[in-house]
Amino acid sequence: MRKILSIDFKRSSRLLMYFILIGIIAGLGSVLFQFLCDLGMHYILDVLAGYRPGGPKGEISLFHHTTVSFNRWMLLILPTIGGFLSGLLVYTFAPEAEGHGTDAAIEAYHKKEGLIRPQVPIIKTLASAITLTSGGSGGREGPIAQIGAGFGSFLATKLRLSPSDRRIMIAAGIGAGVGSIFRAPFAGALFASEVLYKDPEFEPEVLIPAGIASVVAYCIFCLFFGFGSLFDSPEYFFKNPIELGPYTVLALILSAGSFLYVKSFYFVHDFFKELKLPPSLKPAIGGLLTGIIGFFIPETLSFGYGVLQDALFNKLSLGLLLVIALGKILTTSFSIGSGGSGGVFGPSIVVGGCLGGAVGLIFHQFMPSVITSPQAMVILGMAGFFSAASNAPISTIIFVSEMTNSYELLLPSFLVCLLCYNFSKPWTIYREQVKNRPASPAHAGEFFFDILRSYYVRDLKQFIKRVETIPQHMSFADFKRFFSNTNQHYFPVVDSNGKLVGIFSNTDFRSVLFDTSIEHLVIVKDIATTDIITTNFKDDLHTVMKKFTQKNLDSIPVVDVKDPKELLGMLRRREVIAFYNQKIDEITNKK
Repeated sequence: MRKILSIDFKRSSRLLMYFILIGIIAGLGSVLFQFLCDLGMHYILDVLAGYRPGGPKGEISLFHHTTVSFNRWMLLILPTIGGFLSGLLVYTFAPEAEGHGTDAAIEAYHKKEGLIRPQVPIIKTLASAITLTSGGSGGREGPIAQIGAGFGSFLATKLRLSPSDRRIMIAAGIGAGVGSIFRAPFAGALFASEVLYKDPEFEPEVLIPAGIASVVAYCIFCLFFGFGSLFDSPEYFFKNPIELGPYTVLALILSAGSFLYVKSFYFVHDFFKELKLPPSLKPAIGGLLTGIIGFFIPETLSFGYGVLQDALFNKLSLGLLLVIALGKILTTSFSIGSGGSGGVFGPSIVVGGCLGGAVGLIFHQFMPSVITSPQAMVILGMAGFFSAASNAPISTIIFVSEMTNSYELLLPSFLVCLLCYNFSKPWTIYREQVKNRPASPAHAGEFFFDILRSYYVRDLKQFIKRVETIPQHMSFADFKRFFSNTNQHYFPVVDSNGKLVGIFSNTDFRSVLFDTSIEHLVIVKDIATTDIITTNFKDDLHTVMKKFTQKNLDSIPVVDVKDPKELLGMLRRREVIAFYNQKIDEITNKK
């Protein structure tokens, strides 16, 4: 016992060190990506276009603004060039780095045993920085998720860990990367566990590793860029239950907006996928379309977090909020859907925040005594919109609360996010999500034994077939006449009292089937085996399946629990498998 505990402690300690190492690398990756983004924003958008979009209060730029005059025409050109360079980089060295990286990490978890090529995070980092800082609309979570996941995969592969451990380590990398760059370590861990599935389900073995890695990565990132929440927001208080009415309306509007967002994104994605052009040119065309929108609505370019920061303090008009929301949906679809590189979480919270702010202003105008702070709906919009788009409501509630330091709105956020999730089940921005754990290839086989051990032979009463028994003293000649008129494959042999004494199958009498000289001498008792494998109502289906495979049987006699000689019928292997498949379908297709 002491030896087992010692081995378990050593393994736990070793894995703990791995998770801390993943957190360190993911944190440093976040620092590097943030630096590249600041560098690009300064030398591309500021120096070349004189465009200086605002940012969240918790984020301080590393470079001083220039005095270059704003040049709207450059906003038309820069996203095109950025898209071309990003596409050239991605499609030359790592085609799987295109699009939003979180989906690629989810795919690696479910379908690739956690394998991510080492060059993918590097290419993703550079391509995303180019796309986003040249004006492309996207977020940071995709690239940083792939950086963390990529290192987790690399480390597990080098250490020759099992596919199961490798999957856990890439999920820990996702949580560490996302939790650090958005300064939301708790949400990062939850997100890594929840985003894998469409159903509101968590991957339990991921939570603790992702939590450890996320805390480490967050601390490292904040040592460079400062602690505190990403956004500054006024203090809001929920103290009027009547507010829940407008919040329900908000959830409906956010769900409709998420439908438009997801459908627009994948319409563009699928269109460019089918477009007969060199792959590296497609992000350039997407960049051009992004630039055209940005020419008229510059706020829809790049990250857009400055828009949210202004909306939180009620600095934007109703019309501008709606225009930005629609424009951001289009620019994100063109920038990332065309094959550019970037995340979809950032644009989602911008669109949701703008929609929430617009709805808040409308309700404030007509119900000022109920919706006293319309800006509160910006926060609810950020949370609800991404919940609807991602099928990850719980982690999103925590995400937005940590990012805005607005824990007083947890209750209304909970309502809005759950309503949005419920309204938006049929669609998701993450196509690689699977419905739930039983539907995941990563867990193939795990549920087989769980289900088989949960049901018993008594649950298959309707499948137990009555069969004709054979008296043990019947001559083989008489049996041949019986056999010619039956479809049975297995023949239970009984004594004069009808008790089971043996059994044989249609393959057991081949040697005497055509020997007419002995058919009157041989009786069925001579053919039958007395070493009978039976089952009863108390056996679970796992035990039954083991009995089937013991001698490669297709059918087993079912006997009475109290009297093993009392035959109740025959149970076929195909019926057990059909029952298992039915239960799997019920689980994977549950509503």
